[in-house]
Amino acid sequence: MNAEAVLLNVDKQGVATVTLNRSDLHNALDDETISLLAAMLETLAEDATVRAVVLTGSGISFSAGHDPEWLRRLSQFSASELNRFAQQNARLLHTLDTLPKPTVARVQGSAFGLGMALVACCDIAIGVSDALFSLSDVRFGQIPALAMPYMIRAIGERATRRYSITAERFNAGKAKRLGLIHQVVENDELDAAIRHMLGQLLLNGPAAMRAAKHLTGEIGCQDITPQVMQRCIEHSLHVRMSDEGREGIQALIEMRKPSWLE
Repeated sequence: MNAEAVLLNVDKQGVATVTLNRSDLHNALDDETISLLAAMLETLAEDATVRAVVLTGSGISFSAGHDPEWLRRLSQFSASELNRFAQQNARLLHTLDTLPKPTVARVQGSAFGLGMALVACCDIAIGVSDALFSLSDVRFGQIPALAMPYMIRAIGERATRRYSITAERFNAGKAKRLGLIHQVVENDELDAAIRHMLGQLLLNGPAAMRAAKHLTGEIGCQDITPQVMQRCIEHSLHVRMSDEGREGIQALIEMRKPSWLE
């Protein structure tokens, strides 16, 4: 496995930057890269010193999706081997989606197919104005099945239906209007925008952000029933009574910085 295909840098503030590093292939993903990325994210999930994760790419593209050479080899696989690969893809997307840290997609270039799904799995996405996006699977007689749950959540069922059957490309402005990315900036503004967003995240209680993310995932697609509201109450009380919750309120009362900012 080529460890250089995915790079990791963790700064002194606990921000982990994960970089897809196959720029000559527009950061297209093969089985080894997918496995490496999933394993790296799983390790970061367990690292208490990591406060936030930035996912980005090297070169001019965020990710072109699946590596064509890998797809060529995949065409020779048996059904059981194809199932194993699908499980590997599903593991990657689920790991990124449920990572118990804030995740920021630094979309410095275009994202197609699986690359677009990676953007949809991040909590926050900031992209450059010249980035393009596409669910291109149907051009090759396939469907973006594993991406669909995340795309439906990000841009809605109607838009997912359109773009998954047309495979048309759309620009960053449309991606923002659809809800796939949250902010569009020029290339020379991207790093400043990422730094600003990380600055906002690092002000917050790590456990509180983790709990807020978990609760959003738990109740996001449910009707507002008494049972759902009871779960919200239970989560609220659990966080309020935690050490971090007590410290946050005490810091507010004493007009000082909470411990996670010291």
